[in-house]
Parts: sequence; C-alpha cells; structure tokens
Amino acid sequence: MMNFVKLIKDAYQLRRDTFELFIEKKEAHLGGSFSIIEALIILYKKVLKNKDKFILSKSHASFPLCLILRKKGLNTKITTHLEIDEKNGIFCTTGSLGHGLPIATGMAFARKKTNKKGKIFVMISDGECQEGTTWESMLIASKHKLDNLIIIIDYNKIQALTKLDDALPLNNLKKKFEAFNCNCIDVKNGHSFKQLNMAFKKTFKKKAPIVIILNTIKGKGIKEFENDPIWHARKLQGEEITIGKKRLNI
Repeated sequence: MMNFVKLIKDAYQLRRDTFELFIEKKEAHLGGSFSIIEALIILYKKVLKNKDKFILSKSHASFPLCLILRKKGLNTKITTHLEIDEKNGIFCTTGSLGHGLPIATGMAFARKKTNKKGKIFVMISDGECQEGTTWESMLIASKHKLDNLIIIIDYNKIQALTKLDDALPLNNLKKKFEAFNCNCIDVKNGHSFKQLNMAFKKTFKKKAPIVIILNTIKGKGIKEFENDPIWHARKLQGEEITIGKKRLNI
C-alpha cells in the first residue's frame, strides 16, 4: 500500500514554494496553480514513466510545474505561458487555452501509427471544455481508439472572474465525455492522494481515451482564497501576502 505522508508533505512544500514565487515574480494565477498541486505531485512522483509525455494546457498555472521540473534537475524557464523546450520537460507551447488537447491528441495518434511506446498525458481546465477544439479532438481520439491518451481535467468550477455555472454551465461533464466513448473516472476529491492514486491505477478493457475529472478547489491551501474567482488573475499584494504566509507557515 502506498504511503501518502511523503506526498502530502511534498504538496505542502510545493504550495509554499509556489506562493513565494508568485511574490517574487509579481505574477497572477495563484488560484488555478494551487488547484493542481496534488495532481502534479502524483504525476511526477508516481505515474509518469520514461517514455511518457505531459502537457499542461492551462499553462497560466505553470509555476508549480516549473518548480517540479527544476527540482528534477532541469533548467525549465519560470513562466506563466510555456514555450516548447523538450530537453527541459516542456513538450509543446501552451498558453492560449484550447490548444493543449489537440496537440496531445496528435502526439498520441502519431505514437499509435508508429507503434511507439509511452502515453501522452494532458491537463486541461474546465473552461477549456467549453471550446470547440476540445470536442473536435475527442472525435478524433475516439475514432482512433487512442488509449494512450490520458486527459486530466482540473474541474475547479471557476473561470476568469466568475463561477463556471454562471458563465457557461457544463452540467454532467462525465456524461459528455462518455458520449464520445471515453473511459471516464470522476475523482470526488482531486486533492486526495488516495483517490488520485486509485484513478491513475485504474485499468480499462475498452480501447479508448481515458478522461480523469478532478473535482478541485481553486486556491486550495489558503482558506481565505479558496473558491474565490478573484484569484484566477489577481496578483498578491499587501495583507494578502501576510494571510498566505500565515496559512502556509512561511
């Protein structure tokens, strides 16, 4: 049985390091960065293998990813919009939302056609599930039975400066992807390493793309920031820095 204590400690430290990086760089997008901390930790600590590739489509939340890659000894550029740099762990340029999944689908398709080993993992935002490129990609992935494509959705239910349901509701997201013949897993707590581990270990008989929906909390880890749309694009300032440091014991 996996011991999750070390992973929990790693996630706590990554939140602290990410928070300090936001202060140093005077950048925004803390909320969406904190919602994917646990997913990134388990991916890079337990899931990804040598021939696998990971794409962060929602690269406005790239600070924690950059920190993980740097800790692995890579010289990844610290930025909120990633540019391709394969030798340092960035396998395509992302930033404009809706592009990561089409690229990942193409990569997975190419691997299938050439019998190349390794899976393609891509993390997208829930807001990207409102975009046509997402569903065009699913048509292709479904037709070609791309079981080497794993789509991870950060379902924090907040986009830009509003709640997702107030902007453009997605309703039952799992059923939508199942309609495209995908193997779907709905993770009730996307911050639970136990639930994440079970989701990534699950196997399927049907040859089809795998969609892992992570129900997460935007701003997770700082109570005063959690589930507040303002933290999609707000930069830390004044008392907010003090509050964050207190919550994270910095």
